[in-house]
Amino acid sequence: MQSIDSKAFIKISGSGRGYVFSGADFVDQFPGDNIDKALSNLNKEGKIRRIMRGIYDFPKYSELLQQYLSPEIDKVAHALARKFKWRIEPSGDTALYLLGLSTQVPARYIYLSDGPKREYEVMGNQLEFKKIALKNVGFKYAESALLVQAIKSLGKDNISAEIITKLKQKIDSKLYPKIIKDTKTVTDWIYNVIKQVCQD
Repeated sequence: MQSIDSKAFIKISGSGRGYVFSGADFVDQFPGDNIDKALSNLNKEGKIRRIMRGIYDFPKYSELLQQYLSPEIDKVAHALARKFKWRIEPSGDTALYLLGLSTQVPARYIYLSDGPKREYEVMGNQLEFKKIALKNVGFKYAESALLVQAIKSLGKDNISAEIITKLKQKIDSKLYPKIIKDTKTVTDWIYNVIKQVCQD
C-alpha cells in the first residue's frame, strides 16, 4: 500500500514543475488532516517547498543559476483563491505585465476579489487582494479576466494592430470561442477588441 505522502507526491509531480497548491486542492482525494500532514512531511523531505502558510509549490530549478526559482505570483494568487473559494481577476497593471504588454515588474501584484481584502508577502513579492462588487468578478476562464482587465487598462484609444497581435500570441487559440462566449456581457468596445483577438 502506498502512503498518503507518496500518493500526494505523484499527484503533485504529475502537475509539473511550477505547480502551486494547498491542501484544499486534494480534499476530494484525501482527508484534510492527512493531506496537511503529508504536505508538511514532503516539505521537510525537500520534495516540495512551503511558500507561505498553507501554500506550497513544486519548484522549478534553474541549471544556469543553480537554484530553485521563485514561484509565479499569478499561480500563488490562484492557489489562494482556490483555497479560500474566492473568485479573482488581476488588476489592470498586473494583467498588462502577465500578458507581456508591460515590462515593468509590478511593485505590488493586485487582484480584484469577491473575498476579503488581504495582503501577503510571497518570497519578496507583494500580493494584494482588493474586495470589489461581486458582479464585477466571475469569468469562467482566467484568460478572459486577463484580457478584459488589460484592454480596460490600456484604454480604447491605445488599442493598435500591434497590441491585438501581441494579445493573440499570449492566448491559446483553442480558448478563442470559449473566451468570446465568456466575455459577451462586457462593455461593447472591450468586447469588440476581444473578438479581434480571438479571431482565427
